[in-house]
Amino acid sequence: MKRLNGKTIALAGQRKSEELSKLVENLGGQALIRPAQGTVFLDDTNVEKEIHALIEGNFDWLIFTTGLGTDKLYQTAANMELGEQFLQALSNAKIAARGYKTVNVLKKLGLTPDVRDDDGSTAGLVRELRGHSLKGCRVALQLHGDPAPLLIEFLEEQQAEYREILPYKHIPPKPEVMEQLVREILAGKIDAVNFTSTPQARFLMSYAKEQGLEKELLEAFSTNVMAVSVGKVTAQALREVGITRMVVPEEERMGSAIIALVNYYKGLEENTN
Repeated sequence: MKRLNGKTIALAGQRKSEELSKLVENLGGQALIRPAQGTVFLDDTNVEKEIHALIEGNFDWLIFTTGLGTDKLYQTAANMELGEQFLQALSNAKIAARGYKTVNVLKKLGLTPDVRDDDGSTAGLVRELRGHSLKGCRVALQLHGDPAPLLIEFLEEQQAEYREILPYKHIPPKPEVMEQLVREILAGKIDAVNFTSTPQARFLMSYAKEQGLEKELLEAFSTNVMAVSVGKVTAQALREVGITRMVVPEEERMGSAIIALVNYYKGLEENTN
């Protein structure tokens, strides 16, 4: 296997950044940890309000978009000694789920979604939901601190009454880290940026836009810098902010994304020789 010799890879995610750094270094590359996101749970009192809303809301549909958020809601309900009521509310409604992690959390709770995405993305979930009429339905939409314009647009088009449930949210990364990352990309010091979640793409381009550097950054990603996406959902977010040239692994795992990058460079070398 060709290695990442001489390549500098920026890691935009904080989770598992040490393990990914070791993997990049073991493959001969240099890893730079540049967190473009921070995840913070809302305080429990806010989550408790959401639990009560779910239990008392008589929702027709519950849409879960992340495994982490779904699990957080259940754990909080259990801590409030409302676990059984929470599960009852879920079993009384139709459930839609996006992503295998979300489906796995629901499975552990003894629940099978009525609708799930066809490819791990929000667009895939909306495609599947189109086979159902949600007109006039009460819908609880569990989000992950990041907007879901496709889902909101679909619910409004269906004239559904919806409530956003936010068990956690992403806070912006430190401006100095974003400045450093953008500066390094534009200076040609970075060969690839590894993205592991949707907010990282949005925060990076939002910062670049604020600084008047969006055009230059998009140009860098279209020519010298390769974007690496952990999976389809993050890839969709990258496309939405204008980054279309990327490497996406078949298996949605962080390590697989780095190996996919290795294979991309290997293919380039073979084509050159």
